[in-house]
Amino acid sequence: MNTDETEWLSTQEAARRLGITPRTLYRFIDHGELPAYRFGRVIRLRSHEVDEFINRSRIQPGELEHLYPEPAARGDEPS
Repeated sequence: MNTDETEWLSTQEAARRLGITPRTLYRFIDHGELPAYRFGRVIRLRSHEVDEFINRSRIQPGELEHLYPEPAARGDEPS
């Protein structure tokens, strides 16, 4: 990446790129999960840092098993 030409995103553009609401984006920024920069009253995000955030957020196989517990077998049901 050429550091001389940083591609900046507005909060609206970053939220749209992530598929989230601006409110959720602000929460990620406020919690330190996504870096952002204030220039006067304007908040901007670096495009490559948004891409890095996307990569860090990737779900690994097996991480969601708790969301779909195996159903009880018919013989295991209480009488």
